Amino acid sequence: MKIIIDNKIPYIKGALEPYADVVYLPGNLTTREVVRDADALITRTRTICNREILQGSRVKFIATATIGFDHIDTDFCQAAGIEWVNAPGCNAESVNQYISSALFSWSMRKNTRLRDKTIGVVGVGQVGSKVAKTCEILGMKVLLNDPPREREEGSGRFVSLQAVREQADIITFHVPLNLEGIDRTVHLVNGSFLQHLGQAPLIINTCRGEVFETAAVCRALDQREVSGAIIDCWENEPDLDLDLLRRADLGTAHIAGYSRDGKANGTRTSVRAISQFFGLGIDGWEPAGIEPPCKPVIELDRHNPEEESMLARAVLTSYAIANDDAALRKNPKLFEQLRGDYPVRREFTSYSINATGINANILNKLDRLGFRIMAVIAFLLPVSSWLTR
Repeated sequence: MKIIIDNKIPYIKGALEPYADVVYLPGNLTTREVVRDADALITRTRTICNREILQGSRVKFIATATIGFDHIDTDFCQAAGIEWVNAPGCNAESVNQYISSALFSWSMRKNTRLRDKTIGVVGVGQVGSKVAKTCEILGMKVLLNDPPREREEGSGRFVSLQAVREQADIITFHVPLNLEGIDRTVHLVNGSFLQHLGQAPLIINTCRGEVFETAAVCRALDQREVSGAIIDCWENEPDLDLDLLRRADLGTAHIAGYSRDGKANGTRTSVRAISQFFGLGIDGWEPAGIEPPCKPVIELDRHNPEEESMLARAVLTSYAIANDDAALRKNPKLFEQLRGDYPVRREFTSYSINATGINANILNKLDRLGFRIMAVIAFLLPVSSWLTR
């Protein structure tokens, strides 16, 4: 058996070599000629798995180590008898961490408080649900918009997109790329959407570049129809629009989901799926060698007791989004390199909070965000009343 694996997928080397001839290639070199005699592909979004490269091959199975699967021509695969699997939710917590860091970075620049803001979460799947929960922990008012879920579950939890447009100070998008139908999301954020917004909101794209119509967003920024933009996903990647980058409050190279935890989750899902499909007997395989954070302990004390400042310090210590913004602005032409060689980033659960004299409410919120509370001397609260985990 022959398996072709994208060489940027981490923690996978050695997992399948006992069972197959394994070839590691850059995504853009996974061509028709290469896959002709392959039985399976393990890929990322940069490899377009369509008729052009798959027809006439012996490929039976495709695993993509990503949430998204719009790079797979699912109709062709069904017709050709090729099964496929994605990794839903694999990097949801990574995107949640990115949004948290982006919000705190933005609020500190603007000298405003997040707990005074209303945020609209458009798309409440695995990523959007985590983002909504985090924003509620931070004290924000959260509006949920998800038409497919609303049709299934009723309107009790959800609001219309119009309500989001009228009420939200911040709108963050977590939708799939749908090319047609009633839930079409291509250019969801277009000129019409951006006119007559109630609060001139900050808009955030960490889902798909094509959800934002670039020219319309640039115009809206110039005309102050929106107060700002945070962009991780761009139209026509890797050839991002430099005018939009210049206007954006924060711009990054499609790395919101690039924590090591998220990547390990995607690799785990892919290897287990290959094992199950071909009967390899490693259905419980786990990735090894996931790098720890450089500084896994975050020190907090009562010198700055204001709650939002304390939460911001913890979040921004775990992930300083400004570094990724600076790297992209320095040389946008290195977009793919910035993704391929992305440094180690670990999620909240990899960090311990060493807290001295901190209000119990702050510690509770840090715990709910996912941080580990390793030492507690809570301000005006006995240590015995806290369970340390």
